[in-house]
Amino acid sequence: MAVAKKTKYGEIKISEDAIAQVAGEAATSCYGVMGLVAKNTLTSAISEGVNKLLKKRDYVKGVYCLKAKKGYQVDVYIVVAYGVKLTEVVMEVQKKIAYDLKKTFPIDFWKVNVFIQDVQEIE
Repeated sequence: MAVAKKTKYGEIKISEDAIAQVAGEAATSCYGVMGLVAKNTLTSAISEGVNKLLKKRDYVKGVYCLKAKKGYQVDVYIVVAYGVKLTEVVMEVQKKIAYDLKKTFPIDFWKVNVFIQDVQEIE
C-alpha cells in the first residue's frame, strides 16, 4: 500500500518500503533494540524457539503502515536485549520513529505502535 498526499503541486506517493526503511533504521538505532522481526514470527517462534532478525533490505516485513481515520498508523515489531527496561526502550523507539518519519515525509503519522516479539541475550 502506497501512502498518498495531495498538495497544490500534485500528488505525492510514498511506498511502504520507504516508510519501513526509515522506521526500521530509527528503531534499530535505539539502545536496547537488537533488531526487527516479521509480524507472524510469534507463532512460529513458540514452536521453534527462535526469532530471525531482519536485515536492512527486509525491514518491510517488520514494519506495517495502515491508514486510520485520524492519519497513518505505523506498527513495528522488535526484539529487545535482555536486561533493559522494556518501557523505556519502547518509549524511545516510539519517539525516534515518530521524529524521523515526521522529519522525512510530509505526512501526518497518527500513531506509532511498538510490539516486543522477543527478549534475547546479547551474545
